[in-house]
Amino acid sequence: MKVVLITGAAGFIGFHAARRWLDEGWRVVGVDAVTDYYDTQLKRDRLAILEKSPNFIFVEDRIERPGLLEGLFAEHRPDVVVHLAAQAGVRYSIDAPRSYVEANLQGTFELLEASRAHPGARLLLASTSSVYGANTEMPYRETDKADMQMSFYAATKKATEAMAHSYAHLYGLPTIMFRFFTVYGPWGRPDMAAFKFVKAMLNGDAIDVYNHGEMKRDFTFIDDLVEAIWRLSYCDLQVGNSVGAADSLSSVAPYRVLNIGRAAPEPLMKYIHEIEAALGVTAKLNMMDMQAGDVPATWADTSLLKALTDYVPETSISDGIPQFVSWYRQYFGV
Repeated sequence: MKVVLITGAAGFIGFHAARRWLDEGWRVVGVDAVTDYYDTQLKRDRLAILEKSPNFIFVEDRIERPGLLEGLFAEHRPDVVVHLAAQAGVRYSIDAPRSYVEANLQGTFELLEASRAHPGARLLLASTSSVYGANTEMPYRETDKADMQMSFYAATKKATEAMAHSYAHLYGLPTIMFRFFTVYGPWGRPDMAAFKFVKAMLNGDAIDVYNHGEMKRDFTFIDDLVEAIWRLSYCDLQVGNSVGAADSLSSVAPYRVLNIGRAAPEPLMKYIHEIEAALGVTAKLNMMDMQAGDVPATWADTSLLKALTDYVPETSISDGIPQFVSWYRQYFGV
């Protein structure tokens, strides 16, 4: 039986990725620290679903602990590694930057060292669209220069891209870095817009709308994201096998960066209106200035994803938001 190691398995994306690999007949080794960055009960409930499968093995620990990941690599010899464990959140990185150094930089270092010690696994590592930072030319392309990060969170993720490229070059580790674009859907994170807006609106509270609503995001539904990751786990990473001028394949390493988004930015106010329609509730709006570290718009160019997988995310917010609202109502009984 093939083995995938998924870090951050109790998290939003990690949970969905673990379910996909289990459904495909793999053994899944999940690692997560189950930190209290948000409600740990939500994480425990995700894990309870995964643990119904006899092919799911869970390790509760911090990936930055020296030797943890190397031990798991030695014991389980994964064929694929999906590295999703990280301290997330643009705004929280202003208040607690040290946690980003520990989880994102030290944690990724431990993963790369484990991969070097026990080569053979294909590495699929999560980055973020936030690395594009102050770039204004859109849509964002993987080959665009990305050196002006606007938050410390984004800076740590850009650093992990550079770290992974160096290990891919030095040790021949096949690596793909995913730049995710505003992922949402059932079992989502409570600090993300969909969750915060639905909770506030059902409670009759106002929602904070930054930049007075003048924002656009390339909202990506969770099932689409996981489908893209699954397909990319099989794509060719041999140096020299480029699919065209827009390919981010390194000339010196089996390494790519890749956007995963819907390539269809939506106004924030439209996103809010879709939530209103799904809930049957009119939102109370608290219009606010732009939050420090944030950007007014994101937009993924997904032509490379299409070229490599013949797939691009297609779920619209008019289809995705009702699915999130349905899950929220069922989970919380409201």
